[in-house]
Amino acid sequence: MKKLLGLAVSLSLLSGSVLAAPATTAAPECVKTNQAQIEGLFDKWNDSLKTGNAKKVSENYLSDAVLLPTVSNKARLTDAERVDYFEHFLAKKPTGKIDTRTIRLGCNKAIDTGTYTFTFADKSTVSARYTFTYAWDGKEWKISTHHSSAMPEA
Repeated sequence: MKKLLGLAVSLSLLSGSVLAAPATTAAPECVKTNQAQIEGLFDKWNDSLKTGNAKKVSENYLSDAVLLPTVSNKARLTDAERVDYFEHFLAKKPTGKIDTRTIRLGCNKAIDTGTYTFTFADKSTVSARYTFTYAWDGKEWKISTHHSSAMPEA
């Protein structure tokens, strides 16, 4: 029996087959960040709002990011849907300001959650809760999920 097993192994090695476990690819590098860098990502996003260019805002998001916006009942799952949302939202000329925040850091990801207030050109405001999740896409940090909902109490 041992001879047959040895013969089978020898034949498989000669024919180019490998009976060993498949080689694994190296784990992706763990890109860490810090609180200041994540705070800067909100500033970058807020600055893109000030351009009035919906496509510029959408460039902050991964192509498959989920946007659950403040002033729409529809989830935005594609670049085109996010651009459509921001075209309408930007017409009001919003500027965001963080009121409270908690940042959690991880390997190739970060979460920024808290409350913010938007002020519009007509001086009206809306306060909302938010969560931004960020992911490292291999080149830069992008928004992977953005949930925003108006405060339920006046």
